[in-house]
Amino acid sequence: MNGHELVSSPARQPRSAVTDANHFVLTFENNRFASELFGQFDQNLKLLEERLHIDARPRGNSVAISGDLIATNQARRALDFLYERLQKGGSVEVSDVEGAIRMAQAADDQLTLPTLERKAKLSMAQISTRKKTIAARTPTQDAYMRALERSELVLGVGPAGTGKTYLAVAHAAQLLERGAVDKIILSRPAVEAGERLGFLPGDMKEKVDPYLRPLYDALYDMMPGDKVERAITAGVIEIAPLAFMRGRTLANAAVILDEAQNTTSMQMKMFLTRLGENSRMIVTGDPSQIDLPRGVKSGLVEALQVLKGVEGISVIRFKDTDVVRHPLVGRIVKAYDAQYAVHEESEDFDR
Repeated sequence: MNGHELVSSPARQPRSAVTDANHFVLTFENNRFASELFGQFDQNLKLLEERLHIDARPRGNSVAISGDLIATNQARRALDFLYERLQKGGSVEVSDVEGAIRMAQAADDQLTLPTLERKAKLSMAQISTRKKTIAARTPTQDAYMRALERSELVLGVGPAGTGKTYLAVAHAAQLLERGAVDKIILSRPAVEAGERLGFLPGDMKEKVDPYLRPLYDALYDMMPGDKVERAITAGVIEIAPLAFMRGRTLANAAVILDEAQNTTSMQMKMFLTRLGENSRMIVTGDPSQIDLPRGVKSGLVEALQVLKGVEGISVIRFKDTDVVRHPLVGRIVKAYDAQYAVHEESEDFDR
């Protein structure tokens, strides 16, 4: 059983005083992995307790889990997945525990029968490069990562902190390492510079670096720094400002357009029609963060309408519940979304 044995004992009433209770002990074979799994000062187990409202009491390389039947099974599946991750050479951070909990809960939400199906392993989409392996942390991330594998054009839209850009860059790095593409092309509208980059000092890379910093940060997370620098110098990783992509055909490439909500309709159409043979295109953006001048329609918003139902295109919509940064970020996004909804209702009433 993936390095641990399950020891059952008679059910006891947990602290939450639920009537449908469960109690069991998980024993892990590898003491070092068990220690990493539980976390420093058992922080990972404490997180399980907090999120799932269960009781998790460690003793050596074992942990006794008790509580609601569904919640304890979610905890078991999350621990089972994370332990297997350690066995394969990965690491377990607090964010990984959060992700495993979310996925275990989502798997149960999708079930129609509370039967043995709940004992199945967690199955999370993953992106692997030589430097890092990333597992989906929310059901939407899982759908996004699977869409990146199967579709030539993927639009990932939603609030900041959901991982849409980070996962896009990770997927591009993976394709490059596999030899599935010959190059990575990163693009982003430089709205702050009015797309008039000529007056800025330095060469093209220096002109656009400030606008592409989030993409660089993700690249350095996926690939060794020296390899990234060599790839940029050799043109294998290309910095291509959106305004300068007109007339090109992008073949054998992984192409990413970030902050796409700040493209105009014509820019978006121009970009999408650059797709060439054996290429993958990923468009990310947040329609609630448009910085275009008043009266200018967002190319991303229009594309979501125009391309609806077009074969070969996947659209993945992230929500505030998919925010994987600090938990407070998710609550902030939710609060702003609620305020926008009230504002829109007020405008509709006025009209």
